[in-house]
Amino acid sequence: MQMPRDTLDQVSDESLLVLYANGDPDAARLLTARLAPRALGYAARLLSDRAEAEDVTQEAMLRLWKIAPDWRRGEAQVSTWLYRVVTNLCTDLRRARVRRGAVALEDAPEVASGGRSAEAGLIEADRVTALEEALGQLPDRQRQAVILRHIEGLSNPEIGAVMELGVEAVESLTARGKRALGAILAGRKAELGYEGEEEEEA
Repeated sequence: MQMPRDTLDQVSDESLLVLYANGDPDAARLLTARLAPRALGYAARLLSDRAEAEDVTQEAMLRLWKIAPDWRRGEAQVSTWLYRVVTNLCTDLRRARVRRGAVALEDAPEVASGGRSAEAGLIEADRVTALEEALGQLPDRQRQAVILRHIEGLSNPEIGAVMELGVEAVESLTARGKRALGAILAGRKAELGYEGEEEEEA
């Protein structure tokens, strides 16, 4: 039996997965709308390649649908499970790139239209590109921890579940990753337009 759409909006990810496993297509659509954009954003930051990130997201969602009938309630959050699968798929892709000797082309960030000036838009685009380049220089585990904590907004215990680490290890990885990012970006404050902002805040 299918549930009304407005009722489904209030249902947890885990319950939606169980409903999908029991034949409710609306549950699958809603769960995809909730989780796929997060998975895509995370994969895109790990890979710096939008097309590969879309492939990873599709594969991760397919795996989620396949395990739905066997999902055991209470063992893990659906989003945590999905982040772990995306992490593993991205790690496999990055290793394959290294074996092939391939270098991914950086996607140019889109500048959002709105009330900002063209100059402000370009500065923001430069900042996004600089951050993505700096993230790309971090070791895989540090990059994953920093993205999950500071971009995806997961708590340290949630990151630990995704990365299969203890909370202390997550804290250490995140701290080392932040320090490394700071060192990589240290000489680019003026270029990225941060110095003037600091003076204004002072």
